[in-house]
Amino acid sequence: MNKLLIALTVGAFAFGSIAAFADDKTPAAPVDQAKLKADKDAAKAAAAKMTPEEKAAAKKAKRAASQKEEAQIEKVGQPNAPAKEETRKKSVDATKGDSKALPTKEDKQKALKEQEKKSSGQ
Repeated sequence: MNKLLIALTVGAFAFGSIAAFADDKTPAAPVDQAKLKADKDAAKAAAAKMTPEEKAAAKKAKRAASQKEEAQIEKVGQPNAPAKEETRKKSVDATKGDSKALPTKEDKQKALKEQEKKSSGQ
């Protein structure tokens, strides 16, 4: 009897959580397509009337705005980037003196013998 009660309780929680995580099926807000089309056409007409210098200035302004936005995203995404870079540099500097991987078998044997001499000499 207890096992049946536990199974029913678990099933109820499972179905309840499925209902809670179900997608919201509400329809999207209605959009005035005619207004959007009119705005797009007005922007196209304004762009067609622009001189080459104005087009270049607009392009430059748009590029600057996007770079500013990307810099802001990077700053928010990595709030402590300078400190991380400093830590990375310290780590690189600390490991510069470490031994490098030896490419051949003979070099490995030679290094092992030198290491044994150093350890037996101490």
